[in-house]
Amino acid sequence: MPLARIEIPLGKSPQFKRTVGDIVYEALVDVLGAPKDDRFQIFTEHGRDALIMDPTYLGIERSADAMIIQITLNEGRTTDLKKAFYQRVADDLHRLADVRKEDVFINLIEVKRENWSFGNGIAQYA
Repeated sequence: MPLARIEIPLGKSPQFKRTVGDIVYEALVDVLGAPKDDRFQIFTEHGRDALIMDPTYLGIERSADAMIIQITLNEGRTTDLKKAFYQRVADDLHRLADVRKEDVFINLIEVKRENWSFGNGIAQYA
């Protein structure tokens, strides 16, 4: 049920994208309890003029390699679970993909279960 939109700077390798996708997916399953095999991700690459992030908002020093991870998912997770998810993704991106933790911006969009159709014109979760 989660749909991940991952906005990254232009020029990243296919391996980098695969690693980032794996990290996000595994954290969704392990931390937020997303169903296994429920992997839907959209990667979009942007030039410096099209991925604009304030370099110091909230005292966080972002570089030109900052990325935005936006995930639409069913509502209902606790704040503690969300915090654990943010930490897991940032830690794993840093450890496995050499991404600075300061460069990981995550946004969750919660929706009701009936707002999904996975095909055939059917609301499978309604």
